[in-house]
Amino acid sequence: MTLRDTLRTAMRALFKNKMRAGLTVLGVVIGIAAVTTMVSIGQSAGAMMQAQFESLGANMVVIMPANARQGPVREGYRPTLTPQDALAIVDECPSVFVTSPIVNAQGQVIYGNSNWSPQELQGVGVDFLQVSTRPLKAGTFFTEQDITGANKVCVIGHTLVAELFQTENPIGATVRIKNIPFRVIGVLEAKGANMMGQDQDNILLMPYTAVRKRLQGSAFSNVDLIVASARTRELMPQAVIEVETLLRERHRINEGQRPDFEVFDTTQIANVLNIITGSLTLMLSAIAAISLVVGGVGIMNIMLVSVTERTREIGVRMAVGARPRDILRQFLVESVLLSTMGGLVGFGLGVGAAASVTTAINSFSGSGVHWPMVISFPAGVVAVIFSAAVGIFFGFYPARRAARLDPIDALRYE
Repeated sequence: MTLRDTLRTAMRALFKNKMRAGLTVLGVVIGIAAVTTMVSIGQSAGAMMQAQFESLGANMVVIMPANARQGPVREGYRPTLTPQDALAIVDECPSVFVTSPIVNAQGQVIYGNSNWSPQELQGVGVDFLQVSTRPLKAGTFFTEQDITGANKVCVIGHTLVAELFQTENPIGATVRIKNIPFRVIGVLEAKGANMMGQDQDNILLMPYTAVRKRLQGSAFSNVDLIVASARTRELMPQAVIEVETLLRERHRINEGQRPDFEVFDTTQIANVLNIITGSLTLMLSAIAAISLVVGGVGIMNIMLVSVTERTREIGVRMAVGARPRDILRQFLVESVLLSTMGGLVGFGLGVGAAASVTTAINSFSGSGVHWPMVISFPAGVVAVIFSAAVGIFFGFYPARRAARLDPIDALRYE
């Protein structure tokens, strides 16, 4: 009996009991669909996070003060970084292209009868746009003269334009922050929300010296953090090493001593989040795969019933020359066909479910956050192969039982 004949006979047997075959394979369909959906959503989340971190800046390296400790007790952050550190990093770290000090502040922005509190009010350096890869939509950015003179100028995001100026051109307008006038010289290109749902256009930038001198009235030149851009993505790990070495030397920190700063690049955060996402996806997929085991048990049960119902047919086949291995192959092929068809249907349903979920997320997440639809067809192939393996594993016992039937007893079976 050829394989083609076996397949034809198996298909005929399955289509003869369509309802039973459909109900039997339901567990496999649900299992494969659930696993496909989980894997696809997990990969989509990873792709979205990667895109979000890439949008933070061009090969960004972040330097910030370390948590101070008194014994085992954390005392919070102490200002240990200076603008001179930022300049030294550019001058003495070959892997670093540009840097920008950052000073964070808070305040309400007033224009005419309107007021608005930006989510981020930051003092930055002249190269901040290069580090953050945020282009200007209109106007100009700060100059070295603005930094040196702590000039009262600012650049605003799209949200502040919409809330304070509506249709009016903001360039050249004067806003007040803590009753201090600042002239708007530029508007940032709209960026939308980040993956946490925070509005990245609700931002106001000014020279970091202006924040310290004008808004905070501070005589200290410390900055809250420094952002740097590595020359290439491949040089980011090297840039981190160079910055750590330089700042240890500048801050007089010996080997073995805990530094008063921390250096990391955005890819490190992205990798950690990808590991977390991958672990969650694997865990949820493993839970969903339990349905495959349930489906496999269902296949084994229905194949045992089929062997019992077709005992006389098996006896006739053996009487006319069918060998035990032909009977074994016959029932094994039926089992594999059942599970494989369930795998194909489940993969299709999983793709549809993943597409629906990502569409729903994109509809409700607001502007700026886009979940890409990621479908791994190699994963689909693996899912179908795994379905076939389930069919082989759970179909082998019924098939072997059919092959071991005594032809005479089988012919006598009523």
